Amino acid sequence: MSTIDVEQTRKTWRRDAQERRDRIVAAAQDEFAARGVDASLEKIARDAGVAIGTLYRHFPTRLDLLLAAFAPRLREFADGADQARRIDDPWEAFASYLENLFRVQAGDRGFNDFLSRRFPGNAEIERIHDRICEQIEDVLGRAQDAGVVRPDLTMADIVTLIWSNGRVIDATSTAAPTAWRRHLHLMLDAYRAPRAHPIPEPPMTEQQLYDAMVDLHAAD
Repeated sequence: MSTIDVEQTRKTWRRDAQERRDRIVAAAQDEFAARGVDASLEKIARDAGVAIGTLYRHFPTRLDLLLAAFAPRLREFADGADQARRIDDPWEAFASYLENLFRVQAGDRGFNDFLSRRFPGNAEIERIHDRICEQIEDVLGRAQDAGVVRPDLTMADIVTLIWSNGRVIDATSTAAPTAWRRHLHLMLDAYRAPRAHPIPEPPMTEQQLYDAMVDLHAAD
């Protein structure tokens, strides 16, 4: 076989491998969106027209596949987050950031799971979660410093809202797919500083919050 033939064969292999990978990611996006992050990998492989071993050769773990499947959602979220954080008004920046977060959450059950949990088995997913938390703390801190958001609101309270909003999305996605916006804005109204009254229960600590998010993943 000539050098030209060998190189052409290699290009064909690479192209075929890329096509198989693309089919796996597309099937994973559909299945995770419909059934959440615990969707069957075997069904994803079947839908992609590949053997389960081929799926694992491209994505050794479920978390590797999650990252590839959620890449477009993460870009969509990041673009909206950047726009919200550039808003000068602290309240509008805070409210817009959360609305963007929940809008992307509402469009994909798997991404809903992704936001609600912690995945300590993957350093890149942990980094993404840490970055989202930093952004929330930034817009929340700005609003609190401006005196427009109650001073006792914490990251744990926002994550609790993500959890509750996830259940609202699950319950209403077919009958009333935008009902989550009413729930969000009712809660935003409760977050305004003039609405603040003493709360008898302290917020979760950072460690309690992290453990709860890991336990949520482990329990499913």
